[in-house]
Amino acid sequence: MAEHDYIQETPVQRLRNWVLSEMLRGAGYALLLLVSIGVIFGIIWGIGQLLPSDSKNAPPPMPYSALEAPLDWATV
Repeated sequence: MAEHDYIQETPVQRLRNWVLSEMLRGAGYALLLLVSIGVIFGIIWGIGQLLPSDSKNAPPPMPYSALEAPLDWATV
């Protein structure tokens, strides 16, 4: 099958167009990944908004997570 060059590209132009299309494809994949992460965070945020406000202000479930480190270490 004969390959016809209808737009009269030189090999340099053909290579440049191929590289540009590959970079645009990679940018599209990155955009798709970024949008999907944003959608996941949006879903998690939406579920959090449906929870009652008492659950957002509840004390932590682990007793040791509320402990604070002493500030005397900075003077030693």
